[in-house]
Amino acid sequence: MLLNTNIKLLRKEKRLTQETMSTGIGISRSKLAGYELNVNPPLETLVRISDYLNVSVDILLREDLTSYSEYKLRELLETDQFLRGRKLRILATTVDDQGRELIEVVSQKVKASYLAGFSDPEFIAELPRFALPFLPMDKKHRVFQVDGDSMLPIPDGSWIVCEYMDDWLAIKDGERYVIVTEQDGVTFKIAYNRIISEQRLLLCSANPIYPPFEVEIEQVREVWKHRLAMS
Repeated sequence: MLLNTNIKLLRKEKRLTQETMSTGIGISRSKLAGYELNVNPPLETLVRISDYLNVSVDILLREDLTSYSEYKLRELLETDQFLRGRKLRILATTVDDQGRELIEVVSQKVKASYLAGFSDPEFIAELPRFALPFLPMDKKHRVFQVDGDSMLPIPDGSWIVCEYMDDWLAIKDGERYVIVTEQDGVTFKIAYNRIISEQRLLLCSANPIYPPFEVEIEQVREVWKHRLAMS
């Protein structure tokens, strides 16, 4: 397994001591030292290491980063951040008078302007908004209105509650997402993750009369995971 050498290499690349990194991850220095000596961390800790180093779990496990040139290593780190959808922007959101995040509503009427305004706090502040107390408070949610019949049995005009995805590599094959792209704007589809292998997503409709299509990941601006639908 390449995990131990990759952790050590990336820690040194970022000029971190074991003490600093272990504190940032929330483990003891001796445990981190063990992982660098080829002791396998539990899955939860591996995910925390991945987040801390800003590199996907897949790369940590499969890539031999010691064989990379300095230039290629830097390029990989920057590319991985882009593929995850991080470091693109700060998500514009709204809160109530107690500082709790509200759920903004994107209707069919404003979908056309959402692509231009999704990162504009003033545009987001003008959207209708409300709260759903049963949703997790540690996640960001937004409501989108379905347009057309491509995602039957969810009919045209339905409202779908979606959860913001800050890590695009976590998109799961066969699940429903709202994908905001430069070319198509707001699209509600079934997604298949081809980011690592092809740097793109395959998007399919639930209604078989609509053919699947691909979008380059560089065209993607936001990803929202479908949670529930409301008529």
